[in-house]
Amino acid sequence: MRWENLTVESGGHSRAADAALFGADAVVTRTFDTPEFRGITFHEVRARSIVNRVPGVSRMPFEWTVNPYRGCSHACVYCFARKSHSYLDLDTGLDFDSQIVVKVNAPELLRRQLGSRRWQGDHIAMGTNVDCYQRAEGRYRLMPGILSALRDHANPFSILTKGTLILRDLDLLTQAAEVTDVGISVSVGFTDPELWRTVEPGTPAPERRLDVVRALADRGIGCGVLMAPVLPFLSDHPAQLRATVRAVAAAGATSVTPLVLHLRPGAREWYAAWLARHHPHLVRRYERLYADGAYAPKWYQRRITRQVHDLAREYGIGPTRAGMPRRVVEPAPAAPLAETGPTQLSLI
Repeated sequence: MRWENLTVESGGHSRAADAALFGADAVVTRTFDTPEFRGITFHEVRARSIVNRVPGVSRMPFEWTVNPYRGCSHACVYCFARKSHSYLDLDTGLDFDSQIVVKVNAPELLRRQLGSRRWQGDHIAMGTNVDCYQRAEGRYRLMPGILSALRDHANPFSILTKGTLILRDLDLLTQAAEVTDVGISVSVGFTDPELWRTVEPGTPAPERRLDVVRALADRGIGCGVLMAPVLPFLSDHPAQLRATVRAVAAAGATSVTPLVLHLRPGAREWYAAWLARHHPHLVRRYERLYADGAYAPKWYQRRITRQVHDLAREYGIGPTRAGMPRRVVEPAPAAPLAETGPTQLSLI
């Protein structure tokens, strides 16, 4: 396994570009004989950097990310992050689902980074590569330390997740929202239970993810839904789109943003194999739709976006740009001389 290939990216807040992110002598490999972790191997590493700069060519609307894990037991067959496992000499299929790299020192690294004079307090996005609330987080508990560091430095951040484990950290999220901008989004591409079981086998069911939206709303923390991915010919029928948007609205989401499936190298091959097994009649249609590259044609993306936005307006919720945080705003102040207790901020 080529641990030396994990290099720190060059930039004002990192080491030289040719310095290894961590070396083979810093890796501890573990397996756990418990039902939730059976078949999964964890590679515990002490990373040398945790705040990563997003490449300039990226479409992402943020510049910095934190990823405490590599690989993901959610095992979503379409996951675009699969390619990153090939950098470790691991395959982008089963290895991505079952060989999980855990950066065990992520919280302390982040706290040190945020305290550096060179750090400018930029927004940090999490869950944009692999899910920071995947199954491993239940054992390693890296996110409480990460959230505490962000809260203590009042550093703005956002989280995208398919995991219900985020509810464990509700108190920390509430505290952070009192001092900085926080954005939370849950990914729910569709509500079809049969499709979910085969295409996202390691994730909580869509309804359980919508329960996260409800729980956050009950705490006064707004939560958007990234309706991703919309799967061509599998979850894009008007009735399916309506059912999903209706469920998202009923859960109390502040916004819904559709994102059509894109198939980058690594994910493309794995998804194609899944499609051939489960929906062989769609193989040729996918080959035609994605003949020009990783993204579906613009006309198709625009059609889906228009349909979802129309439904969102019908159900009383609005779209937002994918990956963007909702700004925390203070409620209207009380009367000038009135004494009040601690104020709970809300997200919009």
